[in-house]
Amino acid sequence: MPHPDLPPATAPMRLATTIRPYDWGSVTALPRLFGTEPTGEPQAELWMGAHPGAPSTAGGVPLNELIAHDPAATLGAPAADRFGPELPYLLKVLAIERPLSLQVHPTTEQAKAGYAAENARGIPLDDRTRTYKDASHKPEMVCALTPFHGLCGFRAPAATAALLDRLGLPGLRPWIDALTTGEPGAALRRVFAEMLDDAARPLRAGVERALMEAAEDDELTVYAGIARAYPGDPGIVAALLLNHVGLAPGEALYLGAGVPHAYLGGIGVEIMANSDNVLRCGLTSKHVDVPELMRVVDFTPTAPHRVEPAEDPRGAYSYRPPAPEFALTRHELTGEHTDQLPGGVPQIVLCVEGEARLGDDLTLRPGESAFVPAAAPSVTLAGKGTVYRAEPGAFTL
Repeated sequence: MPHPDLPPATAPMRLATTIRPYDWGSVTALPRLFGTEPTGEPQAELWMGAHPGAPSTAGGVPLNELIAHDPAATLGAPAADRFGPELPYLLKVLAIERPLSLQVHPTTEQAKAGYAAENARGIPLDDRTRTYKDASHKPEMVCALTPFHGLCGFRAPAATAALLDRLGLPGLRPWIDALTTGEPGAALRRVFAEMLDDAARPLRAGVERALMEAAEDDELTVYAGIARAYPGDPGIVAALLLNHVGLAPGEALYLGAGVPHAYLGGIGVEIMANSDNVLRCGLTSKHVDVPELMRVVDFTPTAPHRVEPAEDPRGAYSYRPPAPEFALTRHELTGEHTDQLPGGVPQIVLCVEGEARLGDDLTLRPGESAFVPAAAPSVTLAGKGTVYRAEPGAFTL
């Protein structure tokens, strides 16, 4: 028998969503984008999904409860069999006014082991020293809505050595020499660990001062901005090891396990596995577990992993990163055609500009979203504007 308070999982459902007021968020960016009134506090992340930390609701019912009640109808049998009775992804809109923490995410194996170990030690899930909140990995992808930039992955050590050399500090010579002459992964591991060590505090202070004096050096300007945002934080120097990457609107960046990163500014649509496992390296007042961090970080130098969308003739751009939990499609609706959405998979549809009609009965305006359960018949998407649609990625059962 269906639960009397649960909406039937046979048609698109309008979602009520939560905005998280983290201190790095913009007070005005999301209100300006969505045509709403500012609240006077930061509006950092709009969450759409079934994460228990802030689940969206449909008809007043939390989406995670709706899914748990009938996984086959809401998720479809393939996704329910692969991921269990949970929506495998979480969709967000980020509005970044100041840098986020420098962070890294674990592999599935690392997450399972870390979660079990902390449970065995009796560390409560809400304890500030808790590192693993669940047993899942947390790959993610961000697609820029405005010019967007961040740090992602370790730069080639020789290039970082040249960057450090431009600061003109004799105390940096051991790190410069290690990065110039050592095996890349081993050199990065050594220098990264030493940068975070308390013994490096005086040298870190010197680096901050040098960054402030390097305002005319375009390549160092972004790191000077980080130093102004987080004075005295050990993550400032560690950030110098990472690639700086910029995204134009519509460009996307994928972040896999072990890749250190930090978003610095802009507005973007972010999609990720439905996890909250974050190990922080710096640029934060939150818990930093350096020994566990050193175990999880991948010290392989790597270029940022950009995701090039595949375009179809009707103006849909498909972003397919190497993660089974999620994929993203950007629909540019012109008012001259109708898109037919696939059936049989759980989807979240988000309007970011203009107006979109989902089926015959549901209209979405900027900032509004809907959940399309797997059991709903194939539904049409029409209107004039920009829509992002989330769904599980390709996976092998």
